[in-house]
Amino acid sequence: MRSDYWDQPAFETIRPRRMVAPLVFNSPHSGRLYPDRFLAMTRLDHLSIRQSEDAYVDELFGRAPHLGAPLLRAHFPRAYLDVNREPWELDPTMFVEPLSERFNTTSPRVAAGLGTLARVVAENKPIYRERLTFEDARMRIEGIYHPYHAALQNLLSEAATRFGVAVLIDCHSMPQLGRHGERATPDIVLGDRYGTTCSPALIDLVETGFIAAGLKVARNRPYAGGFCTRAYGRPQHGVHALQIEVSRHLYMNEATLEKNAGFEPLRQLIDSMIHALIGLDLLALATPAPSPERAAAE
Repeated sequence: MRSDYWDQPAFETIRPRRMVAPLVFNSPHSGRLYPDRFLAMTRLDHLSIRQSEDAYVDELFGRAPHLGAPLLRAHFPRAYLDVNREPWELDPTMFVEPLSERFNTTSPRVAAGLGTLARVVAENKPIYRERLTFEDARMRIEGIYHPYHAALQNLLSEAATRFGVAVLIDCHSMPQLGRHGERATPDIVLGDRYGTTCSPALIDLVETGFIAAGLKVARNRPYAGGFCTRAYGRPQHGVHALQIEVSRHLYMNEATLEKNAGFEPLRQLIDSMIHALIGLDLLALATPAPSPERAAAE
């Protein structure tokens, strides 16, 4: 099967003129190039299919290369392929053929309809008119997913070779969380898999910056870090990973997906955070993170 992205890049690595710190920024869910074949397969309208996007996150973190750190960003949408999942986390009800037992078909993410190939978008809306063939999954996973992760691994290896450590900042957005009683819910959620994927100095620095700007910050609840954070974060081996979830209400209208007046101030705040990360003492990252009991939340 010919790739749906045969005529355009499925993702892009934007490199700095000179890498000045061991930082690698990753925006796996901000893609908004929808292939015509995929749009013909979906029952959703153009706005509904976009509800899974981390819209404009690649732009919020877009100055990272100008400041000296590479940015890997997807052009394919999350509704088409989710690289923040295991490579073969598939829902057997989505396919014409039975799936091999070697695939992960029983994870909580698959049960929620949010596997490597999602079954639904936000508000549990089914994506597809008909079941897919396994060749469709193979084309997306072997042709896009694996090359994407190879590119991410290469960037982290380059950083580790040059600086002795590597730091993955996994960039995401989240729907505005509701209010629980009188307690306001967070604007930012930082995920380090409960202290297991990065140095405390790293998450402390990012948290302090957002709090100083007047934002409410939570750690690991409700998002502790997805596949990328879990798979790459190995602080005991010099590779740190931190997931950042930014509430969409801070910078856009969640219904229309239009940027609001908060977009530019938030982008400038993130620029300042990137500057602070670039200035982080590498010796602070040399101390392994503590290893409390790992939790399964994601």
